[in-house]
Amino acid sequence: MSTQLTDTAYVITDAPEPGRTPTLRAVIALLARDLVVLRRQPGNFIARTIVQPLMLMFALGYVAPIISVGPGAAARATQAATVLLAGMLAMVVLFQGLFSVAMPLMQEFGVTHEIDDRVLSPIPVAAVAIAKVLAGAIQGLLAVVVAFPLARLVTAAPPQLHINWPVLLTLAPLAAVMCSALGLYLSTALDPRSVTAMMAVLLTPLLYLGCTLYPWSALGPIRWVQLLSLANPVTYVSEGFRAAVTTSDHLNLAAIYLALILGTTVLLYQGIRHFRRRVTS
Repeated sequence: MSTQLTDTAYVITDAPEPGRTPTLRAVIALLARDLVVLRRQPGNFIARTIVQPLMLMFALGYVAPIISVGPGAAARATQAATVLLAGMLAMVVLFQGLFSVAMPLMQEFGVTHEIDDRVLSPIPVAAVAIAKVLAGAIQGLLAVVVAFPLARLVTAAPPQLHINWPVLLTLAPLAAVMCSALGLYLSTALDPRSVTAMMAVLLTPLLYLGCTLYPWSALGPIRWVQLLSLANPVTYVSEGFRAAVTTSDHLNLAAIYLALILGTTVLLYQGIRHFRRRVTS
């Protein structure tokens, strides 16, 4: 502890203590602050987690099978619920990654300028960006915990569950970090004046060409769409959850993990690079 005399007042500053890791402590503090905000304002989190994904499950997993007639209707209902469950988990992780990272960053850059206070802290600018991504990933994992049991109650027939715990416990955090890194990248790389419109345009192909409503193998008759979907990061999130919690066909696990690791690395690197450029310009 040291005391410095100025013309007007005494200013007390904390001298750094040996062995401490101020960057790590600062990142933890930033994470804690975001989680406190989440606890005090749960409405946005609940809306992102429940409304759209569960409405999709209700329409396609409950209404459609019930109004379906003919032989095999019960089996089709079970199959639909099984396929949609993995897609819905991918949706909630994507929504949390985009809207818990991208939207607050847009506000902090353009309206509140709260980001200025964060980057003025004595830690690397990259650590501020990483804290944002980790906070979004935690919200994505919480969304999976909330949405998973609710989805089982909405569908007309119970999905065929087969939980592979090693895959689920490793893939879910990786998918959450990748989707949050995607939110960081989009909010910092796109023109601030058009980022909302661009995200609205991008969200549709990300969701509906990301194998959320069908397994990747079902696209076999449309080969060009099947190949195109491999360029969509959400495909690997959907197929990964399909492998983790259901009995449906899915992509090879090695390909899923490789794509998620590469996607996370590229998006995080590019997101941090654009974030640094935005805060220093």
